Amino acid sequence: MSAKVLRLGDFLKVRYCFPFLAHSQTFSLLSVIYIPKTLNLLFIQPHSYSSQSSNSKYSDYLHQFSPFNFPNYDYLGSLNSNERRLVVVGLSKLIKQQQGYILKGFYRNFCPYLLVKIMTLLKSRKSACAFFKFAFQNDSDTTVKSCCLAAHLLAAENLQLLAQDVISWIILRIGASRSRELVEFMWANHHEYESDFSLLYTLMWGFLHSQMVYEALEILDRMREVGVTPSSSAMTILFRLLLRVGDYGSVWKLLRGMIREGPRPCNFNFNVIILCFCQKGYVRIGESLLYVMQKFSCQPDVYTYNILISGYCTRGRTSDALGVVHLMIKNGCKPSLVTFNIVINAFSKQGNMEEARKIFEGIQEVGLSPNVEMYNTLMNGYFKASDVDQVNILYEEMRNRGLAPDGSTFNILFAGHCKYGREEDSHRLLRDLSYLGFLPDCSLYDITVAGLCWAGRLGEAMEFLEDMLEKGIPLSVIAFNSVIAAYSRAGLEENANRAYKVMAMFGLVPSSSTCSSLLLGLSKNGRLQEARGLLHMMIEKGFPINKVAFTVLLDGYFKAGDITGAHSLWHEMEARGIYPDAVAFSAFIDGLSKAGLLEEAYDAFLDMSRKGFVANNFTYNSLIHGFCKCGKLHEALKLEREMRQKGLLPDIFTINIIINGFCKEGRMKAAIDVFTDMHRIGLTPDIVTYNTLIGGYCKVFDMVGADEFLNKMYASGWDPDITSYNIYIHGFYSTRKTSQAVMMLDNLIAVGVFPDTVTYNTMLNVVCTDILDRAMILTAKLLKMAFVPNVVTTNLLLSHFCKQGMPEKTLLWGQKLSEISFTFDKVSYKIMEKAYIKVQNKVKPLRATSAKSLFLDSLMYITYDYFRRISTNGKTSQDPQTN
Repeated sequence: MSAKVLRLGDFLKVRYCFPFLAHSQTFSLLSVIYIPKTLNLLFIQPHSYSSQSSNSKYSDYLHQFSPFNFPNYDYLGSLNSNERRLVVVGLSKLIKQQQGYILKGFYRNFCPYLLVKIMTLLKSRKSACAFFKFAFQNDSDTTVKSCCLAAHLLAAENLQLLAQDVISWIILRIGASRSRELVEFMWANHHEYESDFSLLYTLMWGFLHSQMVYEALEILDRMREVGVTPSSSAMTILFRLLLRVGDYGSVWKLLRGMIREGPRPCNFNFNVIILCFCQKGYVRIGESLLYVMQKFSCQPDVYTYNILISGYCTRGRTSDALGVVHLMIKNGCKPSLVTFNIVINAFSKQGNMEEARKIFEGIQEVGLSPNVEMYNTLMNGYFKASDVDQVNILYEEMRNRGLAPDGSTFNILFAGHCKYGREEDSHRLLRDLSYLGFLPDCSLYDITVAGLCWAGRLGEAMEFLEDMLEKGIPLSVIAFNSVIAAYSRAGLEENANRAYKVMAMFGLVPSSSTCSSLLLGLSKNGRLQEARGLLHMMIEKGFPINKVAFTVLLDGYFKAGDITGAHSLWHEMEARGIYPDAVAFSAFIDGLSKAGLLEEAYDAFLDMSRKGFVANNFTYNSLIHGFCKCGKLHEALKLEREMRQKGLLPDIFTINIIINGFCKEGRMKAAIDVFTDMHRIGLTPDIVTYNTLIGGYCKVFDMVGADEFLNKMYASGWDPDITSYNIYIHGFYSTRKTSQAVMMLDNLIAVGVFPDTVTYNTMLNVVCTDILDRAMILTAKLLKMAFVPNVVTTNLLLSHFCKQGMPEKTLLWGQKLSEISFTFDKVSYKIMEKAYIKVQNKVKPLRATSAKSLFLDSLMYITYDYFRRISTNGKTSQDPQTN
């Protein structure tokens, strides 16, 4: 492009007359901004992996078009990567079209007329909206009023949608309190530009897009006052927002207003209201609206019934869902394939494949034929029920009907065959799909990699990838995602990172799945700071980051006990406009509950419900477990009742948590009642249930009751595991039955159960309190078992020194352990603090015999020597000079 086109002469003066102005504007243009040819490279290579962030690249170019000059201001913080690209491409086109003088004028002064002209010249609504977001960097009163004027001008040009976009973004930036001033300012002079209907419609949608429901209701009142009828679609969004925050009174008031003053409620309005009530868990209210809508000449359609059926199925109430199916047929509404697929999917998830198949076979009675989605649902259900042969029969039946498998079919079949080790079926499937032309060549390579990962052959998968790339065969990001996800799940984050680097080297842009998998690998290994840094780096580069990535990292923080980091990430999510979904809320509630922050966890639970998310069993179990753990069993039981009322059946985890809560309080009769009731609701006790009850009896020193439940456990087909034996050993120790505890230890070894650290520590407690001769024999037995100590072992021995009148030895061994950088816990410090107080106060309790003292010293030395050797080996392996 010639210099003439790229640069206009100095002192060029341009006059431009706007059709909607009473006068013209004259602008002097000293020079037009020169855009280098290399500019476009920034945008056709979004997957560049240089250290410079994409934000800074865009900002260097776009800064010259902004009328505001704030040092260190992030001009692009409000724009996503696609919006940045739209702005740059749009402005580049304007310059090529000789419109640079308008940009120059806007740069010199934030003028609403020039802003409107630039937005209209950009042609695309998305580009115009993105440019406005870039330009609106100062929310002072003057700038806000100028932007309001721009919205008036856009409305005057019949560009109402752009006017709505402008007002929505202003409202979102300035907040609810200042928005009232904005309404009054726009209302005062709007007749010069637009009608009452046009302005109020724009303001209504502005508040609705910003989810400010009560401000939108105020605009609705003003509409009623001036005789303007709102649109049905606006009313629908109002219903949705009011139901999301749980303001049911305003919902009914709004519906009454529609009936009296318009617009007349339609099927779509009622369907949205029913849907929102179902999502909140009030399916019965949704069903009652079926009869209400008929009073206003709105007959329930297939969508109405499907919403209700889905609502019941989501809560496991499949019998009620079938009742709605029968009702719709009775009322003359023909069920669709979607209707039956919802019910079949619900029965499949429950594992009731017999009922699912019965419904599947009965759909032809209503004149329908099964589609691919229905076959996919059934095959997925049979895989979950481990019935692979039935899956193969269904697949053949689908092909015989002439139905072409889709991507979901393949994913279900291939994942299932790999999971159950049916390689011959996997290979046959690949041949079929390839022969029928359903898969391109590149998909076959992706599939091969995925299959190797499913089989746990990660090294082979990575070798296959590298071999394909060396041969010049193109691979998609899907193949790399399979390898990265598999490595991350296995905790091999270094291998996952290597695969990512290979992927980047070949110019493949990461997907949201790539980012989430990399974060999972780092989080699983406790490298949270690196994970957070990676997250920020990927956001800066404009890579797709979704809620899953944040949820993975959030879970990592909670598992590492970093509550502050979890809180920080939670607030960062919302600050970045990534609002948590049901999974993120559940992870947050679970983490807070485990950390003992029950009030905050319950507040998050209420917030989750207010925002329209339905809590599942995992969410309820997290809260119930938290309340039981901190001794608030009454609150836990209230939640369990609420759970049932909302259609969620307690699962085995819920029951085990409740039983454990009663056992902790020694209320064994109540625990047994829960155990008996679980059979009534179709649940079968597992080994955790039996162990919990046996432990409860041991805690109340009822070893006879414990034996009875041990026999019940045997009768139910469960053999005791190491937890069962540990409970018994601790129970015998607590009741001073040392001989039985030792016999139980011999018994578990005889039946082939391996002792764990809990077993050793429990027996060590026995050793430290038993008579010396027997203690020494038992110690020799423990040493033969290759006893591996931990921090609990250390605390136990330090505590016994203190209890048996040797606090100075507690301090002495504490000092020795600190010299080898031993990691103490809170209990360790409390024991040493107690010993220090005893030494300071010169307390002289009954001292242990010299022989017992020597015996405890020897046990402590064995423990100390183990940790010393580990510490020395760790330092040696990290010393580069020794390699």
